[in-house]
Amino acid sequence: MKILAISDTHGQHSKLKLPDADMILHAGDISKRGEEPEILAFLDWFGHLDYRYKIFIAGNHDFYFEKSSAEKIREVIPDNLIYLCDSGVTIEGINIWGAPVTPTFFDWAFNRDRGGAISRHWDLIPEGTDILMTHGPVAGILDTTCRGEAVGCADLLKRVQELKPKYYIGGHIHEAYGKQESQGTTFFNASVLDERYRLKNEAWLFDY
Repeated sequence: MKILAISDTHGQHSKLKLPDADMILHAGDISKRGEEPEILAFLDWFGHLDYRYKIFIAGNHDFYFEKSSAEKIREVIPDNLIYLCDSGVTIEGINIWGAPVTPTFFDWAFNRDRGGAISRHWDLIPEGTDILMTHGPVAGILDTTCRGEAVGCADLLKRVQELKPKYYIGGHIHEAYGKQESQGTTFFNASVLDERYRLKNEAWLFDY
């Protein structure tokens, strides 16, 4: 299966030129301010993409998904999209898990304090996860800001090392875009925008 991974489109999704694939994964920050019109515009665009499977999570800009009820969210998401929030789905035998949380940074959406508060989310990731998608990166891998600070989550790294998914997809730190392999997992930072919110980076395409 050909899988396409993107993240951090921040409302600039319509500018993307995407290659063919069977599945597209979006690792969050679909909007700039998380307001309903932005969210609905993204969902309409994402729903009309010509991929067999279309899966996404929210990010720290996507306040709509944190503030809205589960019922409201179900109402606005088209039937041909899959939204993951501390939840998973199995597609043609591939187990995919998605979570939006990131370590606390100012007052963004889905922020959790490092340690027990955020680890409770990572503990939900089940054994047998093949593709793990979280908005914020693990510690020490594709997590370095333009100021040279490594801001990824150590608790998430520990969980990934325990579970050893085949692929990990995240974003959040735009300038850390890239691909890296570690201990049997291929990590992607799939941010398509750079740190100045310019569309600079290509989507990642890989075969599962």
